[in-house]
Amino acid sequence: MSRSPLSRSPLRTRLALVTSAAVALVALGVLAAAYVVIRYELVRQLDLQLTQQSTLIKQEDWSGKTGALQSDCRWLSAPACAQIVPADPGKTGAPGKLALPVTEATRQVAAGDRGAYYSDITHQGHPLRMLTTRTKNDRALQVAIRSDIVEKGVRQAGLLLGAVGGAGVLLAAVLGYFASRTALRPVTRLTATAERIAATRDPAHRIELAPYEARRQDEITRLADSFNTMLGELEQSVAAQRRLVADASHELRTPLTALRTNAELLARAERLSAAQRDRAAGALGRQLREVTGLVNDLIELAREEEPQPLVEQVRLDLLARRCVEQAREHWPDTPFTVTLAAVGTGTGTGTSTGAGTGTEAGAAEVTGPATVPGVPARLARLISNLLDNAAKFSPPGGAVEVALTGSYGGGLDLTVRDHGRGIAAEDLPYVFDRFYRSRQARALPGSGLGLAMARQIARAHGAELTAEQAEGGGARFRLRFPGGSTGGFLPENAEGPSR
Repeated sequence: MSRSPLSRSPLRTRLALVTSAAVALVALGVLAAAYVVIRYELVRQLDLQLTQQSTLIKQEDWSGKTGALQSDCRWLSAPACAQIVPADPGKTGAPGKLALPVTEATRQVAAGDRGAYYSDITHQGHPLRMLTTRTKNDRALQVAIRSDIVEKGVRQAGLLLGAVGGAGVLLAAVLGYFASRTALRPVTRLTATAERIAATRDPAHRIELAPYEARRQDEITRLADSFNTMLGELEQSVAAQRRLVADASHELRTPLTALRTNAELLARAERLSAAQRDRAAGALGRQLREVTGLVNDLIELAREEEPQPLVEQVRLDLLARRCVEQAREHWPDTPFTVTLAAVGTGTGTGTSTGAGTGTEAGAAEVTGPATVPGVPARLARLISNLLDNAAKFSPPGGAVEVALTGSYGGGLDLTVRDHGRGIAAEDLPYVFDRFYRSRQARALPGSGLGLAMARQIARAHGAELTAEQAEGGGARFRLRFPGGSTGGFLPENAEGPSR
């Protein structure tokens, strides 16, 4: 279906046309009403003259007389013509005695069968306004006056009002165009900015508003502000993507180089001893695992939100215990201490400690589990990253403390603390940045993606992950779920989700 030319015109043109059309309709309506009022008033003044003149004639003694009283209809002064017409046509006398046309309606007025009335006639080539009214003795009085001046005045008023209306419509069109252009100037700049961004792929451009435009705070200004905010977010997103690609390229360069070196060594396996081949194969396997883990971490970081079909109620206490057991297997020389404190229907604490064997010591059951909505695998990855980070920075034999605390309806806090050197003040704002590694961490294994991934998973679950310097040394990471995210503490034998 083809569109009309108006639908393809710019918005300001359509707005100007609509505004001008609305103003034109109102102006034409007002002018038409003014024309009707002027014509009515002029004719009413003419009728008043005829009424006054007929009253004066009736006051004179014209009994028994018929025919023309004043027959010269050429003059503009009132009355130009006047005559008396009897109800009986036989009593009129000679035809020449009547100057004005007589109709059946005139006889009816004379006989009293009809009331007085006004009419427009033409006599001797001149337009006249005539009043027919009843007098004594079954007679009718006809008084007429030339209406040239009234018709001329009405015609001149119509022409003048038409000219004023045309000028008004033209002025409305011009003012409407300039008004629409001024009002839509931010939209024009928005369009130009969007087109420039599409052409250059650079979201650093912004819509510049004049001070008087920024002070208005109308819908157009708010649209421009919202567009600038969106551009700012887009610029940050593009910059983050570019940094991610650059950092990933930098991080992958070293393991890929090592992979190529070991692969080239294994390609000449006949020249190597058995021990050298074993070392090269072992190094190749470790580097493959490192690259695979790095690629998997990048894929996880590229995910912006959790898949909704996988979200369910997760037992955070059981999940934390399972993650701690897995961490004990990965870090056999690091003792892990687990403390679960529940405040709700009752109070209780549960503590488990263990090293390489993962055995429980002094364990006590808590009064009930805590639940949060989330994806179990992703939450497990979050907790595992925190545990691995704490174990990596813990000194030999230094314990990693894991605690889950909360109150009924008040939220849950999962804290992971190590007893290492802690986080330097200059590193604290950047610990969750992708690929960021402090000076003391550069000699340790890892890619600098674990904490960044942990914070992303926390935000996707509506939780907040923070880092702080712990009292007495070490670092503490706190994962806080808001009150609306907890299912409360359930009795141990109650039915509920389990992960």
